[in-house]
Amino acid sequence: MFDLTIQLAFSFLTTAAFAIITNVPKRSLISCGLTGMLGWIVYWGTGQFGVSTVLATFLGAFTVAIFSNLFSRIKKLPVTIFNIPGIVPLVPGALAYQAVRNLVLGDYVAAVSFSVKVLLVAGAIASGLVISEVFNHNIRNFREKKEHF
Repeated sequence: MFDLTIQLAFSFLTTAAFAIITNVPKRSLISCGLTGMLGWIVYWGTGQFGVSTVLATFLGAFTVAIFSNLFSRIKKLPVTIFNIPGIVPLVPGALAYQAVRNLVLGDYVAAVSFSVKVLLVAGAIASGLVISEVFNHNIRNFREKKEHF
């Protein structure tokens, strides 16, 4: 339980801090923090059940995108205000560091291995955001067509 509390607190704080750095409107800071926290908890929680890092990252990014769209509508702000800070906890910074470190040390096999993992995780983040946006777009189109009938 304590571990969950730590995960919730630090994912919220890192997302909100990045939102402050990127100069988002003050009225959206809590929503940005919640978006990143929810995405991280989905990532962390699925990882606790043995799901692969790439799939967990995809699910986390998908969650970020869903809540970004929700908060975008509630706050009447662009979705990127919530998306960009929200994905920060999911970014594979440690993996990228290990890739560069091994490259510099001359361990090219490990460098390539870490680089492939970084690319897969980055692709999972992008895929989660895009697929969620496609779903949201289709839902909006369905609602608009339904209103015309």
